[in-house]
Amino acid sequence: VQLVESGGGSVQPGGSLTLSCAASGFTFHDYSIAWFRQAPGKEREGISSLGHDGTPYYKDTMKDRLTISIDADKITVYLRMNNLQPDDTAVYYCAAVWRYALFWDSVNSYDHWGQGTQVTVSS
Repeated sequence: VQLVESGGGSVQPGGSLTLSCAASGFTFHDYSIAWFRQAPGKEREGISSLGHDGTPYYKDTMKDRLTISIDADKITVYLRMNNLQPDDTAVYYCAAVWRYALFWDSVNSYDHWGQGTQVTVSS
């Protein structure tokens, strides 16, 4: 089971990015998938999740800027991020667990993690 993130990069304030998380060796059918981020010196925080039943979850302070989705084959999960600001600079990780995540935004709820992709927001 492997998760492979892509789509990170450098963007100016106000810009947008779409991150991808591809499943390797399995599909996301019956999995809960989440996106976390970790800024330097800070704890890893959950920002969005897609439950195994398709229910989306978002960090309250970011819900107006994020959209999580999955492709029809359930191989790739996407996170669209709009109006990015410098404090969005972090390494972004996807995570997955079969069926239920006890708490969607807790790192302890997930068994599988990707390697992370850097997002840098600066002018």
